[in-house]
Amino acid sequence: MLTDYIAPGNRVELKATGKIWMDDDSRTKHIYMSKLMDVTSDDRIEILMPFERGKIVLLPVDGEYSLCFYSTKGLYQCFAKIVDRYRSDNMYILVMDLTSELSKLQRREYYRFSCALELNSKVISKEEQEAFEKNRKNLVDTGSDLQKSVVVDISGGGLRFVANFRYEEGSTIYASYRLPGSASDKVYEMICNVLKVQELESRPGLFEHRIQYIFIDENSREDIIHFIFEEERKIRKKQT
Repeated sequence: MLTDYIAPGNRVELKATGKIWMDDDSRTKHIYMSKLMDVTSDDRIEILMPFERGKIVLLPVDGEYSLCFYSTKGLYQCFAKIVDRYRSDNMYILVMDLTSELSKLQRREYYRFSCALELNSKVISKEEQEAFEKNRKNLVDTGSDLQKSVVVDISGGGLRFVANFRYEEGSTIYASYRLPGSASDKVYEMICNVLKVQELESRPGLFEHRIQYIFIDENSREDIIHFIFEEERKIRKKQT
């Protein structure tokens, strides 16, 4: 059932397949952000009509789209067609029929984006981990014992950083960083598992760590994934 994978409230990306508008129409290439409002059957959903700059984007009935759902269980993709649209309680709703099976997107979640940004981290106790996961913020003592290192790539599932110290493989750490170029100056906090540590052959005394998020706020994960793919699009645009 669709509701096993996606649920009302999930964010949705819509991109026209180009079957309705001409290929040189900017609306065909644009990606719209919206929200899943309801799953009415295994092949029909209702989503909020996209808003941009405070205005409703009137997507046409019979328009065909590629959809990407930001579910708590991961990223899922399918194709769908707008079959109706209506207004309810001052909200404008699109009724869409799925024209393909829902499939999980692995590439987006684990695509690694090369970068260079400061990471703050520390080993935490089981009690600190449980407190953080229960209350979601501000329960790890982030005082002067935080160690600084440099992130070399990030993804929606984890990151890789280089440090002049080393954590033990299998240890649990608190980590936080800011996304480069972020206007909000938001700090992204997560609890991570240290998967692998190795000394760099070219630079003795520096250690590469690969870590996996084991607890992260889903809104933060969505922000990170969205940032990565916006940066990827910018790179592709420069290359073309």
